[in-house]
Amino acid sequence: MNKIDIQVQPAYIAEQSDPTNNHYVFSYTVTIRNNGSIPAKLLTRHWIITDGDGLIQEVKGAGVIGEQPHLKPGEGYQYTSGTFMNTPFGTMHGSYQMLTDSGEKFDAEIPVFQLTAPHTLH
Repeated sequence: MNKIDIQVQPAYIAEQSDPTNNHYVFSYTVTIRNNGSIPAKLLTRHWIITDGDGLIQEVKGAGVIGEQPHLKPGEGYQYTSGTFMNTPFGTMHGSYQMLTDSGEKFDAEIPVFQLTAPHTLH
């Protein structure tokens, strides 16, 4: 059975942001855990980033931070990456395409999470 659980912890990066020029930088730490019974490799990522104005940016590519982790049942993988937006708040979600050792591809959904600069109302 394929069961990839994904948790995301976002953070606002004040020292890289410039609110006076509508430039807001966020990091996010992703924890991926294979809670299924079959080993699987992360092939690609697909992110959908929506800013506070409803502007949607899609990011697709191979692996995460230059890696394609292979997770055996019970194993986890964690990485930190980042993004920027023109508004102090928005959301991200997406999916990772996974490949089992038996050759089956499936998508592991990344749940929606909020990107919010401190002291912003939305």
